[in-house]
Amino acid sequence: MTEDLRYPVGKFQFPDSVSDADLKRMIDEIADTPSRLYEAASILDGERLRTPYRPGGWTLEQVIHHLPDSHLNSYIRFKLAVTEDEPTIKAYDEAVWAELPDAREGNVVASLELLDALHSRWVFFLRCLGPAELARTFTHSELGTVTLAQNIALYAWHGRHHVAHITSLCEREGWD
Repeated sequence: MTEDLRYPVGKFQFPDSVSDADLKRMIDEIADTPSRLYEAASILDGERLRTPYRPGGWTLEQVIHHLPDSHLNSYIRFKLAVTEDEPTIKAYDEAVWAELPDAREGNVVASLELLDALHSRWVFFLRCLGPAELARTFTHSELGTVTLAQNIALYAWHGRHHVAHITSLCEREGWD
């Protein structure tokens, strides 16, 4: 853990290489993200959901809605990279998406269910990828060239990162 409230599990760094054991562990982490998020959100009510995870940060509600937004984008990126040669991927402005009405006032249960359904399908897809597919790349407008194995690492971290935003705030506030 880190003292920087923005990065409760530390900043992400792309790995230079990813072993088969690493891939299995990271895909398992992606698979577990919805249940970890459900558990973290289970003690949140309306007031707690409207609490920013850090001063100037998103509310817990926005964090919950951000996960399916981001992971849907990633799922599509994986599919594009497997079906096209080195596609160029456009970034989306997550800060602007977090200000849209569905992220500020939407039902978090809908986002929890969406994430759960998405991960069920995404994880099945990820577990079917072989070495050739995992080495495929896409070019991200902000991150540069990314292999699918590296993107698995990113999204294993991403789920831990945002669930930790919620759990670390709950811990700091003494919410159980």
